[in-house]
Amino acid sequence: MKVKMCGMRRKEDIAYANEVKPDAVGYIFFPKSKRYVTGQQAKEFDQDLDQDILSIGVFVNETIEKVIEIANQVPLDVIQLHGDEDHTYIEQLKQQTDKEIWKVVRVKDTNDIKEAEKLPVDKLLLDTFTEEKDMYGGTGKVMNYNLIPKEGISKPFFIAGGLHSNNIKEIIKKVHPYGIDISSGIETDGYKDLKKMKEIMQITGGRHE
Repeated sequence: MKVKMCGMRRKEDIAYANEVKPDAVGYIFFPKSKRYVTGQQAKEFDQDLDQDILSIGVFVNETIEKVIEIANQVPLDVIQLHGDEDHTYIEQLKQQTDKEIWKVVRVKDTNDIKEAEKLPVDKLLLDTFTEEKDMYGGTGKVMNYNLIPKEGISKPFFIAGGLHSNNIKEIIKKVHPYGIDISSGIETDGYKDLKKMKEIMQITGGRHE
């Protein structure tokens, strides 16, 4: 079970991550997010990050030029696309980088997942859909996992949205994802909480599975 902890925005967050050792951390480069960081900030944080932890950059409808610029600046291991990026966009991005590309699917129905499987990306991340304008994830709401196709998903996939220590074990047992992506579930009053981060690593088995 892979664990990605998203929304790193303070030096303390990096120190906590180095202590609990998730598989990956995420930096959010979407200015409308309350967890937004600049490329320069992420670069400084990343210099202190344990080399065994992947650095993932989250982008929402950003220009390809800007994505590449930040991906190289930090430098990132993975580019995560969280907006309305389509097949053409992803193909153009792939021509300019050899980094892994993940695509977030804000799931309204089963067909959303089936369509996303056709995209030329390495991994998918299933998140809760919301009708709110400019709301790309970070809702804290659990998605309807019954929408996952009965035959399963052909690409490795993460689950996100409303995950926390009280529901994560049951959800993992039901869905069997490749990994989980958690942010608000490891926060207290809007900031990363070391105790909650430790709990998640214990429940998921961390890197030992």
